[in-house]
This record gives sequence, C-alpha cells and structure tokens, in this order.
Amino acid sequence: MKKALSLIMVLAMIFALCVSGTAYADSQLAGTYDITVWVADAIVDLTKQQIDDFNATNTDGIVFNAKVEAVGEGDAATQMITDVEAGGDIFCFAQDQFARLVQAGALAKLGVKAAETVRANNDAGVVAAATVGEDLYAYPLTSDNGYFMYYDKSVIPEEDIDSLEKIIADCEAAGKYFSMENETSAWYIASWFFGTGCVSEWETDSDGSFISIHDTFNSPEGLIAAKGMKKLLDSKYYLSSSDAAGFDSGCAVVVTGTWAYETVAGILGDNLGAADLPSFEVDGKEYHMGSFNGCKLMGVKPQTDAVRAAALHKLAQYLTSEEGQMERFNAVKWGPANLADQANEAVQANVALAALLEQNQHSLPQGQIHGSWWDIAKVIGTDVKEAKDEAGLQKALDNYTAAISAVFNMSDADKNAWSVIGSICGTNWDTDFAMTEGDAGVFQSEVLELKAGEELKCRQGKSWDVNFPADNVVVEADGSYIVQLTVDGDSGVVELIAQ
Repeated sequence: MKKALSLIMVLAMIFALCVSGTAYADSQLAGTYDITVWVADAIVDLTKQQIDDFNATNTDGIVFNAKVEAVGEGDAATQMITDVEAGGDIFCFAQDQFARLVQAGALAKLGVKAAETVRANNDAGVVAAATVGEDLYAYPLTSDNGYFMYYDKSVIPEEDIDSLEKIIADCEAAGKYFSMENETSAWYIASWFFGTGCVSEWETDSDGSFISIHDTFNSPEGLIAAKGMKKLLDSKYYLSSSDAAGFDSGCAVVVTGTWAYETVAGILGDNLGAADLPSFEVDGKEYHMGSFNGCKLMGVKPQTDAVRAAALHKLAQYLTSEEGQMERFNAVKWGPANLADQANEAVQANVALAALLEQNQHSLPQGQIHGSWWDIAKVIGTDVKEAKDEAGLQKALDNYTAAISAVFNMSDADKNAWSVIGSICGTNWDTDFAMTEGDAGVFQSEVLELKAGEELKCRQGKSWDVNFPADNVVVEADGSYIVQLTVDGDSGVVELIAQ
C-alpha cells in the first residue's frame, strides 16, 4: 500500500466539503469523469444501468465514464488495502472489513449533509457499522447479512416456533436434526448471549485501531445463556452446521441466512417455513435468542481532487438511495438497509427477508470486532457441550475471559508473529502453527503433514485482521510440506514447499 499517497488523499478530503451542499455550485461539478467501480458480479449490469441513469438525470452536469468491474465484497477490501491508489474509486465491501479499510486510509469520510441523509433514511445497525466516532465513512448497501430459522413445516407446527424446547422435542420425536453452528462459529454462538442482555463491544481509536473491549459474556446473564445453549447441545438431534442442504439429509431446522433461500425452497417446497429465532427458558424465565445484524457497505476512495471527490459522493448517494436499493432487491433480492424499502410490500412478502427483519428486532449491529475474537468465542460452544454441571459452564466462561484478556496483553512479538491455520493436521481452523522468520520478510513453518483437499492460510497475531492469501490455499496432494510466506509491504504470497 502506498501509505504516503493515502495520507495525501485523506488530508485532501479534510478540506473538501464533499456533498455537503456548501462547497460547490452545480457548474463547478460539471464535467466528464473516468472512474472505476467495483461491485459483486451479480449486480455488474444493474450498476452500469444505474450509472447511465445517474448521467441522464443529475442536474449537476456530471457524466461518469465508468468501468464497472466484478470484484466481490470480500476481495475488494484486500485489494484496496494492498494498493489504495490502484483500487476502485467506488467499491463495495462486507462490514467486517470496515476497520481494516479505515486504518489503511482507503475510505473517504462523508460530508455533513450526506451523513445526515444516511442516518435519517437507513437501518441504525448499518449506520453504526459504517461509523468511527462521530464520523461516517461508508454508505449503506444492504441489511441482509444476518440469520434466522428455516424449518420444515411438516415437522415443526407453527404454534411451536417460538419455543426452543418445543422445537427440540418436535425434532427428537421425528428423528430430525436442529442444525445451528454452536461449535464452529462465534457469529451464531453470540445469539444466546445477546438474548440474555450480554454485549461484546470493541472500541477503536480514530484510526480504527482496537484499544479496549466491554464484554459481559462472563456474567450471571452469560451463565443463563450457557444454560440455554446447553439444552440444544445436549440433544442427540443437534448438529453444528448452517448448511441449508441439511434439509435433504435429515434436518428439520437450519439456522442460516437469506443466501440459503433458494436451496431451502428447492428441498422443502410447500413445507418451507422461515421465522425469527425462538425463545429459551431458564429458571422459569424466557429469553428471546438474539443475533448479529450484518450488512454490506459502499465506500468512496479518497481523492486528491476535491471536486472529483464531491462528484463521486453524489454517485454513491444515488447508488445507495431508496430507489437504488429497491432496484437491487427487485433484481437480485438483496435486502435493503433503507427504512422505506424495508417496509415495502414486496420486501415484506419475501419469506426469508421478512423473517430476517423480524429477527433484527432482537439483534445487535455487528460493529468492529478484533479478528482474534472469532476463534476465541467459538470455543465456548465446545466447552459448554463438554460441561457436566454448572461449574463446568462457568469454567467455559472463565476460559473465554482469559483468552479475551490475553488479546490486550500480547507482546509486540506475538502481535507481529505469523502462523499457519486451517483444516490441517487434525485441526479445524482452531489451531495456529508457528512460523519463524529467515530472510527478511520470509516466514516458514515446521514440516507439516498435509493431505489433499485440506485448506490453509497464514495470519498475523493469531487474528483475522491480517491474513494471506485472499482465498484459501488448497493442498493438491498428500505429503510433507513447509508453508512459506513472503511478505512485501501489505501483500503476501503463500507457497507449499514439498519435503
């Protein structure tokens, strides 16, 4: 990443009152701009049409000559961080990449009026996901990256869907599985804790760096959550999976998201049911399961030309407006963040989105989370399952607290250390294999016995904040290998060296 240029871009934006309505008369924005826009493959053609519509309807005299490229929301962040200058002028990304992009200087702050418009018209959870301090750094694109419950109506009666205990009983009576990732994903595990009022809130400084955490998972409320989770994990008809294809192999319930709708519909047909997550009972009191509320965002790259920057922000506002979001829903069924769109009859009639929006009433926005948390929290599920009594459940929470505390007590050497992680050597993305530095910027693991089809990555500081490569390395053949990582600035190349 060319950090010097990024800093210049950021400083330029401080003086540019982008889209605030006070800096430029319309004529000052008039002109033709050559730009690059990165969006998911599914909306490339739609985005081209939307930009054409903007060119035809804006009153500022702005014309964009846009190259619209298919770059996925996960890949966009990695590419932007690697080289901000070469990145898209406008790009879409998943919210869990937000902190990295802010730290890299890859996002331009919204102007005052643009921020006011975004806050007034969009889901509060999405707005929070795009905020650092008091400032907004991105535009809401969707609000559909959450989870809820699909169920087989031939097994689970509608009158039972609000009760975890009744659903478990229905599954056990039918010999069908209740599938939810309680041992393999912290994202889903959080449901139980949010349901009892617990929080895990990470604080960042103005640069997006993590500085503290307010976490109440290890509390009386957290122990209640663990007891509720234990009810499901102790059932012989429980699976730790979010794979919707499970309906084709013995599942009656799968907790997953809108992306699974077509798979579920193809298997269940008229028996497809979708609802918010149920409540569970502990010591005579009911607690509605919570969830994370996730989203996709659209960012504008900082520009050295403030007039060009203002024009780009005008386009970003247009693409993420009420009309723009509704067009994406109509075309590819992406769930809108815009409040008016969420209330639209067509959106409400979508079974999966309706269930998600209902669940969102019990959700917390997925803010900026330290990359190590995902591995730390997912262990709770396994510890809870193995617990024999309440003391064992408390021990699971104590282990969690100790691991969280260690994040802020890591030495600089540990924070900078590289390791290999994956589905390798009998592990499942839960064990780091140390790497040592030889030549400057070249890190190697010990000899590892790898099998064909296994996958791996290299990561820094036992966190997912910095990892290489963008896609997993897939082992092609059984053998003994050294994993070698070569780091050059903000990019890294991973090789398997046969022994």
